[in-house]
Amino acid sequence: MFDLPAQRAHLSEKYDLAPSPELAASMSEIYSRMSRVVSPMDWAIYAPYIKAINDLKAERNAVILGHNYMTPEIYHGISDFGGDSLQLAIKATEVEADVIVQCGVHFMAETSKILSPEKTVLMPDMEAGCSLAESITAEGIEEMRRRYPGAPVVSYVNTTAEVKAASDICCTSSNAAQIVAAMDSDTVIMTPDQYLAQNVARDVPQKNVVWWEGSCIVHEQYRPQDLRDFREWNPGTRLIAHPECPPEVVAEADFSGSTSGIIKYVTDEKPEKALLITECSMASNIADALPEVDFVGPCNMCPYMKKITLEKVLFALDTMTGQIEVNTEVAAKARLSVQRMIDLSRQLGI
Repeated sequence: MFDLPAQRAHLSEKYDLAPSPELAASMSEIYSRMSRVVSPMDWAIYAPYIKAINDLKAERNAVILGHNYMTPEIYHGISDFGGDSLQLAIKATEVEADVIVQCGVHFMAETSKILSPEKTVLMPDMEAGCSLAESITAEGIEEMRRRYPGAPVVSYVNTTAEVKAASDICCTSSNAAQIVAAMDSDTVIMTPDQYLAQNVARDVPQKNVVWWEGSCIVHEQYRPQDLRDFREWNPGTRLIAHPECPPEVVAEADFSGSTSGIIKYVTDEKPEKALLITECSMASNIADALPEVDFVGPCNMCPYMKKITLEKVLFALDTMTGQIEVNTEVAAKARLSVQRMIDLSRQLGI
């Protein structure tokens, strides 16, 4: 559990973190990436933290990997690389920095450590977990193997190192259908997201896709009637859903895709109005790059992603705390599953 008063006292002794309109004005180039969704007052609060973090990154030879669900001040203010799980997994193998700061959730930091065991991987808040990742264990994988002998196990990257190690190959929402289609078996086990598996089963009818009954607390909340109501109240709005949503929700949407797929769709199509049926920060992080699109409507927030703050990132980098460690044997097996995903994705041109 974080001792926030002690953390803040430590930082205040070393850094001037008082809100500064003058510093904020001098960092206008960074602010321009998020000015549509971050107020000038908030920017004056964020600017001292962002400057301190970016200065400390150079000192530590560190890079920050920011998931698309991070808040704009993290995604645009301090992240060296942004993207979805697959993009960040690949980037973790390419960066030459000594330190990786993972702005996402715990399984992502584990994945970075698995792929780059020689690097120091920092997690700004160890309690930034994932309900989906926690819904399955390695024992659950073995249970599925007993139920479907000989079927390969394709596990979402939103899983622990132990689950990755027990699987044959990993996938993300952006490559799940292609990975499953490429398996040399009529029956394919998908874990742990039942809705992603059901949406993949629709897209890959040549396979008998069976699944573990896990789900994401953000995406499982959406209901088809929500989309029908919003379409009636806001005609002309493009409804864009993530494939972790239930299939009946995806069926009501105009488009379904991974976080990177959603960004590409909105960027290419530039609808007048768009409702992103996914985590809240997705729309915030692309709003300034697409001023012609009005991002409207409800969204659901991931409480785990929102545990990552500028303050916690600065503390982690300053003290080098929150280091991720993965058992060597587990890491080796998990690395094989993740690397198979990366290699197959590249082979398939994804």
